[in-house]
Amino acid sequence: MEGQKQDNEHIFRSLYPSVPIPDKLTLPEFVLQGVEEFTEKVAFVEAVTGKAVTYGDVVRDTKRLAKALTSLGLRKGQVMVVVLPNVAEYGIIALGIMSAGGVFSGANPTALVSEIKKQVEASDARGIITDATNFEKVKTLGLPVIVLGEEKIEGAVNWKDLLEAGDRSGDNNKEEILQTDLCALPFSSGTTGLQKGVMLTHRNLIANLCSSLFSVRSEMIGQIVTLGLIPFFHIYGIVGICCATMKNKGKVVAMSRYDLRIFLNALIAHEVSFAPIVPPIILNLVKNPIVDEFDLSKLKLRSVMTAAAPLAPELLTAFEAKFPNVQVQEAYGLTEHSCITLTHGDPEKGQGIAKRNSVGFILPNLEVKFIDPDTGRSLPKNTPGELCVRSQCVMQGYFMNKEETAKTIDEEGWLHTGDIGYIDDDGDIFIVDRIKELIKYKGFQVAPAELEAILLTHPSVEDVAVVPLPDEEAGEIPAACVVINPKAKEKEEDILNFVAANVAHYKKVRVVHFVDSIPKSLSGKIMRRLLRDKILSINKK
Repeated sequence: MEGQKQDNEHIFRSLYPSVPIPDKLTLPEFVLQGVEEFTEKVAFVEAVTGKAVTYGDVVRDTKRLAKALTSLGLRKGQVMVVVLPNVAEYGIIALGIMSAGGVFSGANPTALVSEIKKQVEASDARGIITDATNFEKVKTLGLPVIVLGEEKIEGAVNWKDLLEAGDRSGDNNKEEILQTDLCALPFSSGTTGLQKGVMLTHRNLIANLCSSLFSVRSEMIGQIVTLGLIPFFHIYGIVGICCATMKNKGKVVAMSRYDLRIFLNALIAHEVSFAPIVPPIILNLVKNPIVDEFDLSKLKLRSVMTAAAPLAPELLTAFEAKFPNVQVQEAYGLTEHSCITLTHGDPEKGQGIAKRNSVGFILPNLEVKFIDPDTGRSLPKNTPGELCVRSQCVMQGYFMNKEETAKTIDEEGWLHTGDIGYIDDDGDIFIVDRIKELIKYKGFQVAPAELEAILLTHPSVEDVAVVPLPDEEAGEIPAACVVINPKAKEKEEDILNFVAANVAHYKKVRVVHFVDSIPKSLSGKIMRRLLRDKILSINKK
């Protein structure tokens, strides 16, 4: 509804009626409701290998995995880290862990051993599920490792053997799982940089699916084919793609890496109707000549959804001209809450479509306000402020980190997103900028604080600040402003290589500028915007 003032507060709610959230069900039970009619239907198929998993397989193997994990000693609230690309079994693995009362924590399979180790330690994980390719990365971490695939690897539990053991074990140890229990612990840089585990319950994720799927009509059940390209270790991948598609009994076409030809082949061959992607792919589709090798009239694509980074208006126009039958939806969400806004409802139900370049309208059951970041006062319509959201989707907090939790969720339950935006007279929300200092490289979060910490370990680096620079293909790239020891002989390239050797590919510093000093505020915060503007003005000359 319109902004309602409560004690002089401007609070905005959805224009659409609230939707019920079922009690008593766990997330796996909720997602697999009504599955009996669909057991023969394919739930997941791998775009490249063609390997497929039916809904019958999902139900059977989720149960088998849950029983096997319980018999191996996994108890309620304990974490399993999953280090896998997007594979056909991913949905089974996440639901199986949750059905055992465990907590699913997805990790980036392209991350370095040191980065995976940090997540395993920070989450107090009890085991790891991976594949033969990534086994080397995790075998030294001192935890039981389950390995997917046919191959039997010494020192690891084989997936098939595990499921067969699940068949043989009883249900004796089953602890009751409540909606208030944790089921997922994705890692996010949050609003302040370094990685933190985000505690999400069954209720959080069910509430989110109820809100974000509110406009799905019954005749769409079983009909949607979703592209599974966004990594499933990411909250949007596991909830927005895997769980949402399973809830609607659609099919997920899993892609383990992005390649434009494979991508277009998958869209055509699997008749994908809905493709959640990131802005760099839209740029590719508009500009890359490879696209012209394909007969685009064969596309069954109805809509693409872009989130994770803002979409440039010029790019949207060019995409719409090239793909006139494809609707472009923008969404806005964050790991700490999952989806908050959507740009497309269902016009037949009187749910409109938001304006171009907005991130959409507020979803049902959610409350949103915009506050002045300095005073905390809530602001009226058309006035930019920090977007705050309150709902049953708000995380329980950061794992073992009360201090960061208190900075992010206030006493009244408002989650402070760190993003600046405003709501217009029609209830459409626009994101203007972020207070957060995170750099979004091709949709991946890169924390300047992490790169600065690494750079400061270099013997010749005296001070450093990492700032985002706009980049047409990646959205943003990390640039390092480095104060170097006057006696040092290192060149820009040496600094770039030093960082590259210590981080995953997407976190690399792409540009180095040597500077005399790093400007800081009185409280010691790096004045990044000043540095960024300085680099941009040098680049313009």
